[in-house]
Amino acid sequence: MKKIAIYGRGGLGHEVAAAIRNGRVKDSEDWEIIGYFDDRDFSDSHSDRLCGDWLGGIDRLNDWTGPIGVILCFGNPRTRLAVAAKVKNPLVEFPNCIASDYRVSDPASYLIGKGNIIQGGCNVTTNISIGDFNLFNGSVVLGHDVKIGDGNVFMPGCRISGEVSIGDSNLIGAMSFVKQGLRIGSDITLSPLSALLTKPKDGQTYIGNPAKKFRFD
Repeated sequence: MKKIAIYGRGGLGHEVAAAIRNGRVKDSEDWEIIGYFDDRDFSDSHSDRLCGDWLGGIDRLNDWTGPIGVILCFGNPRTRLAVAAKVKNPLVEFPNCIASDYRVSDPASYLIGKGNIIQGGCNVTTNISIGDFNLFNGSVVLGHDVKIGDGNVFMPGCRISGEVSIGDSNLIGAMSFVKQGLRIGSDITLSPLSALLTKPKDGQTYIGNPAKKFRFD
């Protein structure tokens, strides 16, 4: 059995742990959840029904003495990449946690990195490239020739059209839409129910249909 730990005792951590424990994740029959890491102090209530026992924070993980797989359960793009960068222990692996009903139309043209979470109902087509530490939070669809970088979060029900390129650390809101052929850079936020029809600027928030840059007063 491969020893697996959840990193982040929150809603996403509970969702992921439940999917693993109930056989809804590929290879989960060979995984054993041994507990969870969290940088908050859970010493007074360390045991969790789904995530198991609190194992400590980042220092404890970096001192771990045996092979361990860690699943980063954070819904914030920057947090996903920041925590991954703090892990220095060479014994730590970041397996992909992929729902058993995930569909890839053309496996021969499909590439995926490490540390990704792909939840139920997601579907990708042909010539797809996915980097590291991305989160597909249920019923996400990628069209043909989509390229995705690292640390992006796709909330439930969003649709990415064909030939879209997405960089790093973006948050794509629930039930949103990205037009075919767009090039998205880094650190943008697309709000729920929005339709992105033009190229966005890095570090900005977009809202509406069509999505417009939001000004924070």
